[in-house]
Amino acid sequence: MVPRYTRPAMLAIWAPENRYRIWFEIEALACEAMAELGEIPKESARTIREKGDAAMAAFSQADLDRIDAIEAETRHDVIAFLTWLAEKIGPDSRFVHLGMTSSDVLDTCLSVQLTQATDLLLTDLDTVLAALKKQAFEHKYTLTIGRSHGIHAEPTSFGLKMAGHYAEFERNRTRLETARAEIATCAISGAVGTFAHLDPRVEAYVAEKLGLKAEPVSTQVIPRDRHAAYFCALGVIASGIERLATEVRHLQRSEVREAEEFFHKGQKGSSAMPHKRNPVLSENLTGLARLVRAAVIPALENVALWHERDISHSSVERNICPDATIGLDFALARLAGMMDKLLVYPDQMAANIESLGGVVHSGEVLLALARAGVLREDAYRIVQRCAMETWTKLGKPGFRTFRENLDADPEIAGRIAPEVLDTAMDSRSHLKAVDERYKLIFGEAGPQA
Repeated sequence: MVPRYTRPAMLAIWAPENRYRIWFEIEALACEAMAELGEIPKESARTIREKGDAAMAAFSQADLDRIDAIEAETRHDVIAFLTWLAEKIGPDSRFVHLGMTSSDVLDTCLSVQLTQATDLLLTDLDTVLAALKKQAFEHKYTLTIGRSHGIHAEPTSFGLKMAGHYAEFERNRTRLETARAEIATCAISGAVGTFAHLDPRVEAYVAEKLGLKAEPVSTQVIPRDRHAAYFCALGVIASGIERLATEVRHLQRSEVREAEEFFHKGQKGSSAMPHKRNPVLSENLTGLARLVRAAVIPALENVALWHERDISHSSVERNICPDATIGLDFALARLAGMMDKLLVYPDQMAANIESLGGVVHSGEVLLALARAGVLREDAYRIVQRCAMETWTKLGKPGFRTFRENLDADPEIAGRIAPEVLDTAMDSRSHLKAVDERYKLIFGEAGPQA
């Protein structure tokens, strides 16, 4: 991922220094396990640990250059690292990587890196949830128009709208926790995964120390259905980001202007039009969501590896693992900041509710007529007629509000009391279930009206 969309903590997880540190940790732990089993001298395992730790603590650009130089000759990244490590450890290095294969190191390391990345993403999600909860409770009773097909439907609460996104991101957090558990696996099983040259207790020891669980059947690699499920979870989270970003983009349109992104002092919206306040953050999030979702199909295609192992997945994962997690980390942080500072305009929301002359209350009036004894088919016909009379004459001579058309309709006269129509056309009637919804979503109703 380009530096513009990269945060330091996530970048550090995918840096070569972290990768090599994890590679050494896997090798050192395997040596410790083998020493406990009496397969190698305990003194050698101690030497490997002490000298390796010292080498990793002093790791510098010169060490990176040395490993790269070895790989240029060997054409093998793990062998290049092991050769460099042998130079640091000395004769006891003969016990390093004993009975292991490259995938034991690579796949177990990737599991560690993905769990590290996921822990950051879970923290990011908590920040998003906090921002959404803040908006949900602040605007619990802020009336706004609900829309279906992009057209005014019935009034709702802006807070409830935010609560719906909160509930989605809570589900996303659960999905990510599940994905983390699935990806947190360790494979130290040797060539083609048979443990022919390794005691399975070595794998169990390494897994426990790294906070992983042993892969039941690893062939020579950890099965990639786990990784596919992981990236699918990231893709779903990205889609949740885009759904919320799309909502903000619409609400910020000049014709709507019910909410907008915070506009910083000194910020410029356009090089040509000084008045512009554009939804640049939510548009940026829409693009980042596309990039994160782009990792899903390659991850799914990585599942079908040949026999016990091939490396067709390797080049894919070298790209999608850092890019998808770095991109999602940045997107979640940006989303949290955007929603925390979101500017909300209740007065404009109220004006938009009434901008169609009250026709948005047609559903309530339909129900009121039916309860008053009018057949539903007749009630629908009457209400639609009055609503269309208002809708089609908006801004034209002879315009009458929906209520005025209802009051003038001969089929309604005497069949329903005016106060019943008053109640039916009161937007606040749509808030009667908000407390109950909030208890389901947040476990509490929050502030009362």
